[in-house]
Amino acid sequence: MIRLRPILPLILAALLSASGAMAQTSGLIRLTDRDDLFGWEAVGRVDIGRGGFCTGVLIAPNQVLTAAHCIFDKTGRAVEATTIRFRAGLRDGVVVAERGVARYVTTKGYDPVTGMTAENIRRDVALLELAEPIQSALAAPFRLHGGGTKGQRVSVVSYGANRDKAPSWQRDCGLNWRHEGIMQFDCNIISGSSGAPVFARDGNRARILSLVSGGNWKTDDKVAYGMDLPALVETLKRDLRAGPTATTVNTGFRRVEVGTTKRASGAKFAKP
Repeated sequence: MIRLRPILPLILAALLSASGAMAQTSGLIRLTDRDDLFGWEAVGRVDIGRGGFCTGVLIAPNQVLTAAHCIFDKTGRAVEATTIRFRAGLRDGVVVAERGVARYVTTKGYDPVTGMTAENIRRDVALLELAEPIQSALAAPFRLHGGGTKGQRVSVVSYGANRDKAPSWQRDCGLNWRHEGIMQFDCNIISGSSGAPVFARDGNRARILSLVSGGNWKTDDKVAYGMDLPALVETLKRDLRAGPTATTVNTGFRRVEVGTTKRASGAKFAKP
């Protein structure tokens, strides 16, 4: 049996700096050309405010999944939905499609103040509703994968520090363990990779197994943490339908009145 308590000290701290050498790490493929990007167009960069960004992925023409901590600033305040933009398939200044965000919901129980606790990793999901849908012919949304077993091979498409101009694809990494709603992967992630989809193959199409919440990239034994998604996403979709229209909302149907020029915190990564 895997115990969560021993890993908690490893995932409490944030590490936001990055080395330029990471972009050249073996196993990462830069999706520069349009042909390289084919099939991954639904993955994009989520730009928050004046400089923060994370990674996001379409699960419907007007819905994007990303990490919940991405849409809170460093003080724990929710950012205005109107300051968020989703740039699908962004590569070297060219996008497949770009849309603003009309509103969003976060998972009930997520606490932006307490940082990367196990409870927060389990709930580190936000669902963004785009102001206008992106046609599936431009970027086909991904479906969720409901499984996840130890040793399963997965892949990750993400943006990150010093590799924010185009997505990087790690075509093969593994699921180390899964326990009580948390998964650990040996995938190569970095600041900005928060919200990046972890894909598992299902027939001829990749499906979203998890989202990157954070991890540790400073040591040789790189790890990333994610969460079980299906139940969370169903609840977020229901909450989005029930919430007020065209405004930032939080799970529990409470209107969030915010106004801040603080930069979003971006990805959080653990020190060894």
